[in-house]
Amino acid sequence: MRFDPYKQVRLALAAVLVTASPMLWAAGTGNVYVSSEDDDVVSVFDGKSLDKIDTIAVSERPRWLAFSPDHKKLYVACGDDDSIDVIDIAAGKVTDRLTDIDDPEIFAIGPDGKRLYISNEDDAQFTIYDIGAKKAVTQIDVGQEPEGVLVTPDGKTAYVTSEVANMVHRVNLDSHEIEANIVVGNRPRRFALSADGNTLWVTNELSGSVSLIDTRSNQVSDTIEFKPQGFRPEDVTPVGIRLSDDGAHAFVTLGRANHVAFVNTKTHAVEDYVLVGDRAWGIAQSRDGKQLYVTNGLSDDMSIVDIDKRKTLRSISAGRVPHSVVVDTVAE
Repeated sequence: MRFDPYKQVRLALAAVLVTASPMLWAAGTGNVYVSSEDDDVVSVFDGKSLDKIDTIAVSERPRWLAFSPDHKKLYVACGDDDSIDVIDIAAGKVTDRLTDIDDPEIFAIGPDGKRLYISNEDDAQFTIYDIGAKKAVTQIDVGQEPEGVLVTPDGKTAYVTSEVANMVHRVNLDSHEIEANIVVGNRPRRFALSADGNTLWVTNELSGSVSLIDTRSNQVSDTIEFKPQGFRPEDVTPVGIRLSDDGAHAFVTLGRANHVAFVNTKTHAVEDYVLVGDRAWGIAQSRDGKQLYVTNGLSDDMSIVDIDKRKTLRSISAGRVPHSVVVDTVAE
């Protein structure tokens, strides 16, 4: 666990900010939340101006972020404290903490909001966790270094990446059994699922590619490679992925290649590369659907990308080593 002599000062300052802040936030504001691994905070940006409006102190090394289905809570994976912190959106502060979760990095929340589905990288396990009981329901052995997790909207199936095995595991959430092991590219990281549920997109960091899995056959149906001009193949390291709200494009962050790729979801053609910051990983789409927010872990900022113009409008400071970004888009 990292020693941080300034953490208590930051916690105290954050507490003052929270106390002084009016209770402006409720589900559907469009506010943007960014986790900062080295600052141990989640920063809150206004959904319209993108001004920073709050800083919420959390446990050590916050990474993945996910809203509860009603968007009243934001869950934060804090790897160095073996916990998942729970932020009350209206209060703007941590109001609960789920502990004894070994090195959580990526997780998903079930559609009913009652369970977390967590990858435990160090233990090569996939944990199903009961939020109300604050305990694990079961742990399932998977390939080494699991990371990405996606739960289908019906809550019946989970997909988990294994970075070392170069594999995606399909898990039945009723029987808790692995139904299929699907070989993809090198070091698979994150997921996106098509609206019809038939195509699962998987980023492969060390292959510089995305695998498309037919969820009906559990077979890879296509592979899309990324080749932005001026970068060596080993620097093209796709991690983050998001399907556009209209389903027409996939947006893929290319890591150390410092670009976001625009992929046509029908033709699977790479239509464009947009320059962003250094080591682009996290990605989200604005409430109005017009912009992308991209967190850049090595330039400590967030790029604002105009989707129609396909260019970066500006970058804003997002703390030290920003990891994930989410947007509160539930209708008020």
